[in-house]
Parts: sequence; structure tokens; C-alpha cells
Amino acid sequence: MGNIEKKTESRVVLTADGSSSVYNSEFDQHYHSIFGALQESQRVFIQLGLEAALERFTEISVFEMGFGTGLNALLTMLEAVKSERAVKYTAVEAFPIPLEEARQLNFDELLASHYLNALHEAPWNRPLAITPFFQLLKCEGRLQDFRTEERFNLVYYDAFAPEAQPELWTPEIFEHLATLMHPGGLLTTYCSKGYVKRNLQAAGFLVEKHPGPARKREVLRAVRQ
Repeated sequence: MGNIEKKTESRVVLTADGSSSVYNSEFDQHYHSIFGALQESQRVFIQLGLEAALERFTEISVFEMGFGTGLNALLTMLEAVKSERAVKYTAVEAFPIPLEEARQLNFDELLASHYLNALHEAPWNRPLAITPFFQLLKCEGRLQDFRTEERFNLVYYDAFAPEAQPELWTPEIFEHLATLMHPGGLLTTYCSKGYVKRNLQAAGFLVEKHPGPARKREVLRAVRQ
């Protein structure tokens, strides 16, 4: 996320639903909602994103903007294993959190899982099968510079908020994302600001508003036309 040449300071914090998040001091941003990291990810990315994609598509290829804490990847992998549906998962992250911080996150404990460390310890820029149903490729770098021949039918857009990183919420960024997606592909994000909706529409997306998680009235799901 952001300018890859700068190194940031971060620390693990606890959110209102008892799940962990990380606070980034440079951007003055939390990686997840302070009102509940786990419930936010489950609502925005799993319920509105992955569950809908599993119904619509035979093969699932996910792109995540911002690997961050690994929570979205972990939840996706657990759903893939449970449903026995293969998922290819690609994430771009400019500021990987230190492994010592990743090991402080409590998602495995809350989800009765044992995969979080494997996700964070997976090599960068090289695909790795974490389970027979989940292949992970973590790319260290900026979204603006990301190029691939892969095409995705589901995008988790989990960049820092527009006030912290306005360059990641422009029509040009969403146009770039559209070129990486299959027609009919889904994009979900926690941010429902009016200009974000308009920028998605300008990039050729059909935008839907949906009820959000705790303290969040609305979130967005967009369909690549």
C-alpha cells in the first residue's frame, strides 16, 4: 500500500469483536475496522464477495489489493477447504507487516484454524499451494505497477481509506483493475463514499450498495461490465 520506498511503523491492536488488527502510524490507519476486524471481513469480502462468486463461477480466481494481516486470505482459504472448491489467490502489498507482528494476530485462535503463519511465511512473488484447494501468490509492490496475464473474477479492494491514499481510489485505478478482471467479475470494498461509487461507474462497473457490518451503514459491491 502506498509508496513502496518508505518503511512504516505498525503495531497489533484489538478490535471491538475481539479480533486483531494492525495500526499503521505513517498513514494513521487501521488495517481493519476498529468495531470488528473479523465481522468486517466476513461481511464485505466473504458474504458479498466469495459466496456470490462461488455461486456464479466454476473456477475462482481472487485478487486482493492489500494482503495486510492475511485475514481475508485466511477466511477465503477456510471457505475453499470447506466447500472443496479450488481458489487461486493473488495479493499485492507494498508494506508487508513484520512476521513477528503477524504471529501476534489471533485469527487462528478465533477461527479454530492453524494456517495464518503459513500464509505470512509463504514466499513473495512465487505461487505456493497452502492446501490442495488454495494457491497463494503474494506480490510485493504497488497496485499501480502490478501486471499479470491472470484474469480475476473476484477482487477484494482493501486499500487504506481514500483520505490516506487518494491515489488508490481514482477512476484510473479502477480502470486498471477492470483490465485484470473477467466480464461479470465482482469487486467488493468497505468504502461507500459517493465519489468512490462514481469513480467505479466511470471505470465501467455496475455498482451496488449493501448493508455493512457494525457501525457501517453501507458497503459496495461492483460488477465488471
